[in-house]
Amino acid sequence: MSHRLSLDWLNFLLADLRGGLGPYVNVFLLTDVGWDQATIGALLTASGLIGIAFHTPIGALIDATRAKRALIVGGAWVLATLGAAIAAVPTLAVVFVADISMALLGAVFAPTIAAITVGLFGPRGIARQLGRNAAYDRVGNVFIAAIAALIGTHFGQRGVFYMLPLFAGLATIAALSIPANAIDHQTARGLGEPGLDRGGPYAWRRLLAERPFAVLAIGAALFHFANAPMLALASQKLALEAKGFESAVTSAAIIVAQLATIPMAFLVMRANLIGGKWLLILAFAAVPLRGILFALVDDPYWMIGFQILDGVGAGLFDVLLPLVLYGAVRGSGRYNLARGIIGTIQGIGGASSYVFAGSLVVWAGYSVAFAVLSGVGLVALVLMVTAMPETVPRIPAGQSVGSQEARTFPPERSC
Repeated sequence: MSHRLSLDWLNFLLADLRGGLGPYVNVFLLTDVGWDQATIGALLTASGLIGIAFHTPIGALIDATRAKRALIVGGAWVLATLGAAIAAVPTLAVVFVADISMALLGAVFAPTIAAITVGLFGPRGIARQLGRNAAYDRVGNVFIAAIAALIGTHFGQRGVFYMLPLFAGLATIAALSIPANAIDHQTARGLGEPGLDRGGPYAWRRLLAERPFAVLAIGAALFHFANAPMLALASQKLALEAKGFESAVTSAAIIVAQLATIPMAFLVMRANLIGGKWLLILAFAAVPLRGILFALVDDPYWMIGFQILDGVGAGLFDVLLPLVLYGAVRGSGRYNLARGIIGTIQGIGGASSYVFAGSLVVWAGYSVAFAVLSGVGLVALVLMVTAMPETVPRIPAGQSVGSQEARTFPPERSC
């Protein structure tokens, strides 16, 4: 099996383990086990905060370790085991440990996959492969959701958790089909480029003095502050406008956003031609536009349609981030640690905005809340337009990635 095909399968199979478990746990605990919303909410808050706190040290671990395949395999089996444990023994202790593990491993899977991708294909080939990774992940999400719906309907909600070991086993085969010696671990952490190495990794604090990283970090915080609560608020507004169809319209909104992300992944595959900054601007522009449309329109069908902008915004940003970030910190040897710092910043921005947005709704209504969030998104967009430099190497149309002209990054920048 080729390296590219192995990564394709790994991204497809990890969709069940990487992010799909959480929603099923919440519904299972509420409807099958009989937990109340307050207990579930407290558990999610505690595990989420722990996950946010560990993003940065986990990034440092990914930089340092040569056992990146083992991180994927071990994480997959930990989640599979805990998922089965939740179904068999849904006690507070078991669910709490499982929720914390999901939060921690959420900071492991995606960054490790990105590091392996860089280590396999190098900085000149990662745009194409990162786009493929995202496309296969989204297709995997849709496939897993369909399988989970089928199994949950015919065998009960516990059946969803018992299928996790199957996908862990298949993901293990895909991960181990990538030869260990095929991964360049120096390149995977942002070292190894001629003329850019600085005698090994430098102190992590120095990242904060690099203008591209600092601007990207601030922009990510504002982006997630504006974007994170929009789906929750839109779902509430949809439910109020579509009485009796609450679950259907919420699911439709999620599916539309997931499907819209797939063409965004193909755009990232052409980032060397389009330019990473232009794609960042497109992603950031979608957030204030989506907020304004949600503020002005109450029709459920239009609101579901507006979820396309979530795929263009958050979907594109998530796919583009590892590529833009690699160019921003290249030569530092701290690529995955930088990814962890960004993850922590995003988590803080998103978590804090839920309380803020909810308070705005109570005080002034949904339209005002969406308008204010749109204003924050507009500030983030202006920051990207005026302060974010290009970090993705540009390749003129008709030139191959391997040509001499394609090997030149933009000049190195720091503040």
